[in-house]
Amino acid sequence: MKKSSIILIVIAVLAVIWGVSAYNGLVTIDENVNTEWANVETQYQRRADLIPNLVNTVKGYAAHESETLESVIAARSKATQITIDPANLTPEKLAEYQEAQGAVTSALGKLLAISESYPDLKANQNFLELQAQLEGTENRINEARRKFNNVAKEYNTAIRRFPKSLLAGMFGFDKRAYFEAAEGAQNAPMVEF
Repeated sequence: MKKSSIILIVIAVLAVIWGVSAYNGLVTIDENVNTEWANVETQYQRRADLIPNLVNTVKGYAAHESETLESVIAARSKATQITIDPANLTPEKLAEYQEAQGAVTSALGKLLAISESYPDLKANQNFLELQAQLEGTENRINEARRKFNNVAKEYNTAIRRFPKSLLAGMFGFDKRAYFEAAEGAQNAPMVEF
């Protein structure tokens, strides 16, 4: 066998080994993105599960605040109806998801503000525990979103770098969207006394 044939075979084998390794690396990163997305959804679900308990606790003290209670329940209902396949996570779908979750955050803020008007509610142990759990869950949501964005960045970088970009294009690895700050988040909230 000629030397040139052996060299071509070695080059072809090395190219196949590199291709398999690069493809498997992309699959691993893609699965990491899917896992982190599932972690984000888990934290939002935890928050959604806490809401009925919080609403029922407040309801006993602030029955005439039914409009606020109903808005929390409606926002929770809408947010839990939106599901996104992590493999098809477009910026538009992520924005819709963020908007629904933002409505829950806003409604919860109003609900917690009600407690300021009810000293008995503020002293209620169940309410205090639920409020602490909700605060912890909000921190977990922020951490899950941060981790998701980091893994999505790693994935997006990997599929855009040459020569893996060639494999990514051939095998349908598409760019993933990021969580972004809500519109107007850069403005400080107005505080009035």
